[in-house]
Amino acid sequence: MRDLRLVFMGTPDFAVATLNALIKAKFNVVGVITAPDKPAGRGQKIQESPVKKYALAHNLTVLQPSNLKSEEFLTQLKNLNANLHIVVAFRMLPKAVWQLPEYGTFNLHASLLPNYRGAAPINWAIINGETKTGVSTFFIDEKIDTGNIILQEEVTIGDDETLGELHDKLMEVGSRLVVKTVQQIEKGIVKTIKQPEIEENPAPKIFTETCKINWHDSLSNIYNLIRGLNPFPTAWTTLINNNEEIKVKIYHVKKELASHQHKTGTLITSKNEIKVAVTGGYIILESLQLAGKKQMDSKSLLNGFRFHENAHMQ
Repeated sequence: MRDLRLVFMGTPDFAVATLNALIKAKFNVVGVITAPDKPAGRGQKIQESPVKKYALAHNLTVLQPSNLKSEEFLTQLKNLNANLHIVVAFRMLPKAVWQLPEYGTFNLHASLLPNYRGAAPINWAIINGETKTGVSTFFIDEKIDTGNIILQEEVTIGDDETLGELHDKLMEVGSRLVVKTVQQIEKGIVKTIKQPEIEENPAPKIFTETCKINWHDSLSNIYNLIRGLNPFPTAWTTLINNNEEIKVKIYHVKKELASHQHKTGTLITSKNEIKVAVTGGYIILESLQLAGKKQMDSKSLLNGFRFHENAHMQ
């Protein structure tokens, strides 16, 4: 049995679940690397990352380098004397960092590699209408998400599942897979699988333009885009209401298969419902947010907002 000394690298809530699982499993975490504090929100108050907050609450050593190649950071990292690095939702590491520990550096990725390599695997799996995804642990090498796979676990994607729901499911499954991976490394029984060179279904970073709804797309594609971006960064569209243009973020929706004669993008409103006409049916809006307003359900919006008879989504 190897005597492991772990350094954990991560930043968001997704990574906290794994760090917590490692601590609960009584592994020796000698250091935590996370993003520098930065201003956020309307007041631009300095915010600590979720991983930093957790690490400090558990009296773990925290490093927050802005430059992963700096001599100062590399010296601090070496002084932790770790023999295994674990990476969950962090940033790309220089070779000087990932090749440092005796037993290597492995990463948790929220897809079944080699599918969905990149920054947004959970979003793209839903946007592309996948019915399954999963988590993978793999040893880091020079390229992004291409190293030898250690373990994988498959997860089903529900027909109506949103990004937020799938994120939380993968977070829990992933944290357990990391613990299992560390246990195998501890026992020296790891067997890896080489990834194929092919890159099917990449998962690049999502930009504002990616999130814009094309109402001329198919009913299923529109539906998948919206749930694959809910709650963040959120699908959006422009509401044309009596010559006024209003940016609208759309969160929860349902789809309705139906034949109709409405022009694409036409809004149909009733006392309790807002729906958008698309090819092959309607997208029923359940919660949305008008620019400058709070997110609200459709019924609440209908109580205080007047839609013009020619209102439509563009």
